[in-house]
Amino acid sequence: MTIVAELFMVAGGLVALLAGFGLLKLQTPYARFHAAGKASPVSFLVAAIGAGIILGFSNAVYLVIAAVAMALTLPVGVHLLFRAVHRSDTGIELEVDELTEAEDAAGHRHR
Repeated sequence: MTIVAELFMVAGGLVALLAGFGLLKLQTPYARFHAAGKASPVSFLVAAIGAGIILGFSNAVYLVIAAVAMALTLPVGVHLLFRAVHRSDTGIELEVDELTEAEDAAGHRHR
């Protein structure tokens, strides 16, 4: 069972490494946030499964609590980072920009 757990933890590390390459290679902040925002919970969950196998059920409960907290808070954090970059003057023109249209229509534009 230890080999299975170790494989899960290595797989989680490889997903995180892949996200790191995405952060280095992708050009726009939006693409970088997307790479980090999608890969970090996946890598944590895969590694946590491996750690949970090694730790046993009683200690794996803490990993489940951490995974639930991450699954609830990470999308909100990434969304707020997206909005902050969108509102700053990055010089990046998006092909489809529904947020600007919605903020202009509501009178809430902060540029």
